[in-house]
Amino acid sequence: MSESTSATYAAAGVDIDAGDQAVELLKPHAARASRPEVMGGVGGFAGLFSLKLDRWTEPVLASSTDGVGTKIAIAKALDKHDTVGIDLVAMVVDDLVVTGAEPLFLQDYIAVGKVVPERIAALVEGIAEGCVQAGCALLGGETAEHPGMMGEHDYDISATGVGVVEAAELLGPERVRPGDVVIALGSTGLHSNGYSLARHVLLDIARMPLGGHVEEFGRTLGEELLEPTRVYAKDCLALTAEADVRTFAHVTGGGLAANLARVMPRGLTAHLERGTWTPAPVYAVIAQRGRVDRAEMERTFNMGVGMVAVVSPEDADRTLAVLTARHVPAWVLGDVRPAEDPDGPRAVLSGDHPRF
Repeated sequence: MSESTSATYAAAGVDIDAGDQAVELLKPHAARASRPEVMGGVGGFAGLFSLKLDRWTEPVLASSTDGVGTKIAIAKALDKHDTVGIDLVAMVVDDLVVTGAEPLFLQDYIAVGKVVPERIAALVEGIAEGCVQAGCALLGGETAEHPGMMGEHDYDISATGVGVVEAAELLGPERVRPGDVVIALGSTGLHSNGYSLARHVLLDIARMPLGGHVEEFGRTLGEELLEPTRVYAKDCLALTAEADVRTFAHVTGGGLAANLARVMPRGLTAHLERGTWTPAPVYAVIAQRGRVDRAEMERTFNMGVGMVAVVSPEDADRTLAVLTARHVPAWVLGDVRPAEDPDGPRAVLSGDHPRF
């Protein structure tokens, strides 16, 4: 560098102008995801949310942080970035609602190797859509450009959400009783877990092209893998208003049994029957093409069950009616029984899936 040449932030790889342009492009999307309690708009140093405390007797705040994982690799490969934001919101708010909390607001964090304004806007478009589906506000976020640490086309996204629940209405293991009924809420596919194994099997081992039509799916492999995660928050809250819900379990990493076990108290076991549902074809394709055994499939993927509700036996039929009216596939998955061994597994699967 000559003495007359001065170093700049842009020359070092950070384009402030591109960042400003990205903010302008995302503003209309962020504006969609709001609530009456939001104060101010995009661009402040902090998001402001007026909590109307007169709504609650003893409000308890719930918070959750998550990301999307390697599903982003599929979005990058297809250069389609407007759906993984929905996945991000679902992963956060559907953890919140397990406690019975109403999601209030979410803040995102987008790390990129290079700011491409249109890509940032597409990501935020998806995040805003997810917030609309969840009924929460997108209260702000951060876009960070990391040249030298990430490639120009690399990015990762995460978010933190905050919700509120009345203390007396908190859901959890302490509410669960013997005889309670376990209700499955169907997933829209893989959701946002197990993509490292799915990609390894389908792309590396089976060499299936993302743009290729797959007969079992009725669409391309890429379309199947980018199907957004179902946002259950509003459905779960509607259910708590209509039925005696003991607890929910969001089925993410670890699979159905492991996640349900997290909300089962010591001394009780949830007995689940595989014969009550047939997993979508994508699970069979992964299992067959990768020779993945059932135990590995069930601890990696949701296998078609994205959320579980544990309800009183008297309200099982009502639960199914509420979810069906909200167009959420739902069925009786099993029940809760006294454990043979108090220190044994708190959720077990038995039987076989039909045609899997």
